[in-house]
Amino acid sequence: MRHMRAPLAALTLLAVLAPAVPAAAAAPQLVADLAVSTGALRYGATGFLYGLGDEGIPDETMLAALKPQVTAQKAPDGLQHPNGDALKIAPMFKRTGGRDIQIYMQDIYQQWPYENRGLADYLAKVDTMTRQVVADPYRSSYVYVPFNEPDLIWYQNNLTGLIADWRTVVQRIRSIDPRARVAGPNFASYRAADMRAFMTAARNNGVLPDVTTWHELGDDFFSGWYGHHDDYRAIERDLGISARPISINEYGRFSGDLGVPGNLVQYVTRFENSKVDGCLAYWTTAGGLNDLVTRNNQATGAWWLYKWYGDLTGNTVAVTPPARNGPLQGVAALDPAKKQARLVFGGNLDVNGTYATDVVVRNVTFGSRVHVTVWGVDSSGLNPNGGPYLVTEGDYTVGGGQITVPLSGLKGSSAYQMIVTPDTDRTTAARYEAEYAALGGTARVTYGSNTGYSGTYFTEGYGASTNAATKFVVTAANDGYYNVGLRYSAGPYSGAPANRSARIALNGTTLTDLALPGTADWNTWNTATARVFLKAGINRIDVSAYATDDRDAINVDYLDVTPATGTITTYQAEASGNVLSGTAVAVNDSAAEGGRYVGWLGAGAANTLTFTNVVVPTAGRYRMVVGYANGELGPGATNYNSNIVDRYADLTVNGVSAGRTYYRNTLGWSNYRTRVVDVTLAAGANTIRFGNASAGYVPNLDYIRIAAPIV
Repeated sequence: MRHMRAPLAALTLLAVLAPAVPAAAAAPQLVADLAVSTGALRYGATGFLYGLGDEGIPDETMLAALKPQVTAQKAPDGLQHPNGDALKIAPMFKRTGGRDIQIYMQDIYQQWPYENRGLADYLAKVDTMTRQVVADPYRSSYVYVPFNEPDLIWYQNNLTGLIADWRTVVQRIRSIDPRARVAGPNFASYRAADMRAFMTAARNNGVLPDVTTWHELGDDFFSGWYGHHDDYRAIERDLGISARPISINEYGRFSGDLGVPGNLVQYVTRFENSKVDGCLAYWTTAGGLNDLVTRNNQATGAWWLYKWYGDLTGNTVAVTPPARNGPLQGVAALDPAKKQARLVFGGNLDVNGTYATDVVVRNVTFGSRVHVTVWGVDSSGLNPNGGPYLVTEGDYTVGGGQITVPLSGLKGSSAYQMIVTPDTDRTTAARYEAEYAALGGTARVTYGSNTGYSGTYFTEGYGASTNAATKFVVTAANDGYYNVGLRYSAGPYSGAPANRSARIALNGTTLTDLALPGTADWNTWNTATARVFLKAGINRIDVSAYATDDRDAINVDYLDVTPATGTITTYQAEASGNVLSGTAVAVNDSAAEGGRYVGWLGAGAANTLTFTNVVVPTAGRYRMVVGYANGELGPGATNYNSNIVDRYADLTVNGVSAGRTYYRNTLGWSNYRTRVVDVTLAAGANTIRFGNASAGYVPNLDYIRIAAPIV
């Protein structure tokens, strides 16, 4: 888990992976065979260790776009970290479609390595934790992890002791929770002989794990993964044990992998090929999806890799890399209904170098010609990434059932996405094209005979539907207003009015029913524009059917998102009209907007800041941008990780409670960031109070800005 390892060079994957390609040699081939299905998508690599901090950390929209599957979190009321309690993050994780929440039970202890106070002490804690899980509404989603890296902690060179205590602890858990799912042994690395001995004893003692877990944190992963996986499956067969789900609940090396798309794609492809789950390792800070998210709601380059992975639909198909254990890897899926094949790939021996490859797609059945688009995303470290860029786009003649797409100048640290569709393109895919977006309900892409659209086609299926949806993920550089242009057609449709509308939702909340004047026919296109307040970073805009009378019968072509202006009113925290109560005080800081902030809020009900005379023209929901700083580090393990604290504030609007909001740690007291919170305000003057009656403090507050969500 978090034991220190010698730093590894971020420049190479390992010279043993594959020989260097001679300059004169033909480009290596990455081959996807659309006729060879390898099964349903698992999306298993999209898991996190301590990737979730608190409610809203990371931003829920950031998480939902990735199709999260598994997260491993600290024990209920555990002392190992200030945040990331499994039971507290469960509601958000399940709302975003997450499957399993693993509970690292030894995280009940504060120190790393865990203090060993004897089995009796631990069993008493196991009793308490298990009863908390049984009483929790998300009980069926939890998986107990009784021991973490036991081969290094408590049981180093003592497999016999681990086997005995595993039996005792698992029996105790199942005596309290008969429906319990238990994961183990959770070795720090794959240990073939120990795994065989452990599983043999667990079978004989009636305490087999329901999920088999170990960690892949070393260089040997790249050359050894398939050997590890196959050896474990052989153990199951030899012992007559039914195949368990496998979860590599910590993966990625201490240096050089997290945040680097070109390296991470190799884990994604190997895990998806093997249909196992994996959780990115915890090497930096909690609550940021293990370096996929920065500043709470902005994407690093690696986030886009996992977003592309989550965009795969249909079934996976066979991908043959130049070398099975080599650096260049890819995962592909075919969606016959959508007539789309997608391939996510990347990886190079020298992560700072460039390379070439010929991507071969076999058994293409979309016609005699197909359209291909290739996007790239670069590594941005822990900084926000501007998003994917178009690498190449073109039409290819299918010969012998296949196409070959030559690519050169690819970056070792980058990842790439290729989409193959029928040759129906009319313009370059330079916008947020509907046919590449996630679809919901009856929305579909048919590649029919219509004309006038942008890109390769559009989405339809909104007629006679109340659930068709096209779900766009868009990027905003800053908090503020953007013109969101929806290009659509709305031709004659039996029983439908001439003019139509579509329901627009922003980040899961209905924004408006956008008026869409009818078009002369289904080959005539129009654009309706709304000015919408977007938060900096990732936003999801859904265009949905909603009515039973076909007023929403439209086809959707694309979204355009461009910066705009609008009324945004700023209220400084230290302004003279505000009310500072108790210990609240204005403090000078040149990094703050206006040179001052208000601090020492919370840690008692009396210590509050009230913004007064917050004026809006009409009653309704508004977007409140909170400028704040939070550099607090909390108690926890004495290790190399920063135990960041995500402070929270309880909001009161016009004297009525407006809920609790957590604020992602900004990693420094002079690092000011923003958090966008929706508040309901009355027409005219309003008061907004920040406080925290518990022992915890509110972040240092710089300002709030108030803006209508749509104008």
